[in-house]
Amino acid sequence: MKQILLLFFLLLIVTPLAAQRYSLKIAKLKYNGGGDWYANKTSLPNLIKFCNQNLNMNIKPDEDVVEVGNPELYSYPFVHMTGHGNVVFSDADAQNLRNYLTSGGFLHIDDNYGLDKYIRKEMKKVFPESDFIELPFDHPIYRQKYTFKNGLPKIHEHDNKPPQGFGIIYKGRLVCFYSYETDLGNGWEDAEVHNDPENKRREALQMGANILTFALTQGSGLQ
Repeated sequence: MKQILLLFFLLLIVTPLAAQRYSLKIAKLKYNGGGDWYANKTSLPNLIKFCNQNLNMNIKPDEDVVEVGNPELYSYPFVHMTGHGNVVFSDADAQNLRNYLTSGGFLHIDDNYGLDKYIRKEMKKVFPESDFIELPFDHPIYRQKYTFKNGLPKIHEHDNKPPQGFGIIYKGRLVCFYSYETDLGNGWEDAEVHNDPENKRREALQMGANILTFALTQGSGLQ
């Protein structure tokens, strides 16, 4: 019993100290509707590792999971959303997400093929007054640490469409970036998952690093 109590006491001490080692944490967005919000299990950890190693960031190595309607959303300056299928935001979900984004948060949506028709409809609940607009190739999100003169890189082919980067802008600030027809998240996954060429994986990780850097440096009001 004494050994168990000692171990518990040590965990109470060590856990907060370990948490303090990281400057920030990011999360994957969990939503309702039946779509696979949990897709690409290795993608965010690999993106975080790439950013920590190449951009000297200090992000917690493993992403958290946060539900779209949970007030804990405000704990994350950057939230990533992906999937292939249906998405449903309740009115409370939509309001919570809107409040988060208009208060300084940032949402990256990555279409993992099949998400488009659902996410456009649901984001209209969040910003009924705004539409996704395609960002020009000279937008700063493409010109952070890494330069993408032609916009998003093409990682996976589906419908023979060019990759497109869309955004929702609120009071002059990009609050949501939507990567479409590119499969960035697949490119972030472990090499053996999709057997992508190394240059494609690096392009995907570099573009992901640009998105994360832009989100964290454009004036987020979240701490």
